[in-house]
Amino acid sequence: MALSENDVRGIADYAHIGLTPEELTEMTTYMNDAIGMLEPVLQYGDADVPPTFHPIGDLSNVMGTDAERPGLPVDVALSDAASTRERYFRVPSILGDGGEA
Repeated sequence: MALSENDVRGIADYAHIGLTPEELTEMTTYMNDAIGMLEPVLQYGDADVPPTFHPIGDLSNVMGTDAERPGLPVDVALSDAASTRERYFRVPSILGDGGEA
């Protein structure tokens, strides 16, 4: 199915893209060439292939077992830090004008 210039104009309008008449002609040719490259895919039968909504299928949990283990206590995590403030690591500002680190 080839796209007409009117089809491409409608697509461009929907995408809020302004096209000159020359660009419209060029884009129509380009889009029809792109559609033509997909033609070989249509030769494969898809009647026996169920639709896929996710490439991994019924993936429901991507978290590893380590995600269920508790982390370090705050005092242990901060024990070797060069500088801390309350429960946080203190680091030098990288954006400038950040005052003291």
